[in-house]
Amino acid sequence: MAKVAFLLAGGFEDSEMKNPYNAVKEAGHEAIIVGLEKGAQCDGKKGTVSYTADLGASEAKSEEFDAVIIPGGGAPEALRVNEEVVRFVKEINEQGKLIAGICHGPQVMISADVLKGKAATSYIGIRDDVKLAGADYRDEEVVVSDNLITSRTPADEPAFIREILAKLT
Repeated sequence: MAKVAFLLAGGFEDSEMKNPYNAVKEAGHEAIIVGLEKGAQCDGKKGTVSYTADLGASEAKSEEFDAVIIPGGGAPEALRVNEEVVRFVKEINEQGKLIAGICHGPQVMISADVLKGKAATSYIGIRDDVKLAGADYRDEEVVVSDNLITSRTPADEPAFIREILAKLT
């Protein structure tokens, strides 16, 4: 089974973390929460869920993971400015492993410079940023492009989760 990192900071979109996280665990995969610091409490922006970081980004070793999932909301803005988070995502990409981001999650992909030449989608508010990062932007519920999976909003979660689980098996 796969070992999957969930990149998380406070202010994430509750369902975009909760639903993929639960689905990955229910499918028998190992889900590890990687935050800015080990033990940091990460609260969802709607206050319905809260998680504690299992690892800090500086402790996360890309070779120990099979995939990384980046929920949206406000968390990606805090994550993308952290050099260790960006390093981790770059390394995962260099190893050809799965990177999945929903809503604002692709902001981290932009900072890690992994979107060039790939098809991608995102929350419409960062559409132009995704395009400027070199991606072929598509307004679709889920876009799979090589090792990347992207989706737009919580309404797209079923397709997002379906594609993640398909890639992990």
